[in-house]
Amino acid sequence: MEKVQEFRGVDNLVYAKVTDDTLETYTTSDVKTLAPVAEISKTTETSSDSKYYDNKAMLTINAEGADTVALTVPALDLMTLADLVGKPIDAETGAFIDGETEPTYIALGYRLKKTDGTYRYVWRYKCSCTIPDETSATENAGTDTNNQQLTITGVHTIHKFTKTGKSQKALVVDESDGKADLKNFFKAVTTIDTLKPLTPPSSE
Repeated sequence: MEKVQEFRGVDNLVYAKVTDDTLETYTTSDVKTLAPVAEISKTTETSSDSKYYDNKAMLTINAEGADTVALTVPALDLMTLADLVGKPIDAETGAFIDGETEPTYIALGYRLKKTDGTYRYVWRYKCSCTIPDETSATENAGTDTNNQQLTITGVHTIHKFTKTGKSQKALVVDESDGKADLKNFFKAVTTIDTLKPLTPPSSE
């Protein structure tokens, strides 16, 4: 009987700045912790249209656009916020300088935990982050606080990876398949070209 699993947990939210994305090269900076994470959701822009011949729908054209990832995180430290949205930090004072934005792309990594205790590992290769809203209300007799919502848009790389000969938006690996070596998955941005098989494969 096929196992039935659901998602129940998320952790290990990390990022790295994309330093080069060309046909020949895809490189990033060192991986950094982004923040503890409460919730992650992803939607993908899609469209579909049917073509008619002989009075019948005979052909369906499907198109796929960008991914939108919504993150619920605590109030971000200023250095991380500046990294994500392309704003400068004053080195002498640590102040966030809310001036012109420098176009910035990041790779985004995280794990989704399933109800069997295994994880689904994810790297998204070319993401931009909108400046998050901030809300803070007066203290009162209750325990209300406010977190932050990050909206991340993921697109295809320019780079075409060697193993597939194509660009990619993301790499998703399921630990329960027992086929991939995941111990260093978040040490650097793992791509389809750098992901190694597990030797020997784990038993199912």
